[in-house]
Amino acid sequence: MRHSSCRTARAVPGLKARLWEQRMSRLIVGYGTSIGAGDHKTVGGLRKKPSQPKVFSAACRNRAMPRDIRPARNDAASKPREKTMQYLLLIYSSEAGMAAAPKEAITQMSAAYGAYTEAMKKAGVFVAGERLKPTKIATTVRVANGKTNVIDGPYADTKEQLGGYYLIEVPDMDAAISWAARCPGASAGTMEVRPIWPMAEYMTTYTA
Repeated sequence: MRHSSCRTARAVPGLKARLWEQRMSRLIVGYGTSIGAGDHKTVGGLRKKPSQPKVFSAACRNRAMPRDIRPARNDAASKPREKTMQYLLLIYSSEAGMAAAPKEAITQMSAAYGAYTEAMKKAGVFVAGERLKPTKIATTVRVANGKTNVIDGPYADTKEQLGGYYLIEVPDMDAAISWAARCPGASAGTMEVRPIWPMAEYMTTYTA
């Protein structure tokens, strides 16, 4: 059976010669197909098509090997995380002294607290922190013999009252004390450092 391209070549003058040149050029560079039965080898009684050489262009040969695009290993991230604990920094101060302070002093104190809070956040120890309203609007609640007693005012009427707090997460008590000493409230009042006691640890201590 003749190839369809041969029949087409008769109908179009000069096409047969062009087809022949194309087939020969493909055969030379290794991508051509067999022209006749002589192009096949007989192996074990079976006709086997000869292997075709691979031809690579200069662009393929000179192409750079792909770079390793995997992210660089972060040794710090691979290290186990340091164990931390949470501590509550309680800020006690004189409400009468704060009420009598000039506006300039209040402004400076607020700026100092802002810088202190930002330092905590930058160090990654800040969890929470807020200022409390004056004790004159505080309410104390007690329950005795099934009766609820509500008393206006703070729990203890002392010169220095709890005015705010910070909840931080640090490795140990020494680190918590260091942060408490840096608080502006330490120079204007008193700081109390209390470790947070997780409920699971509490139950283990008292039920073991």
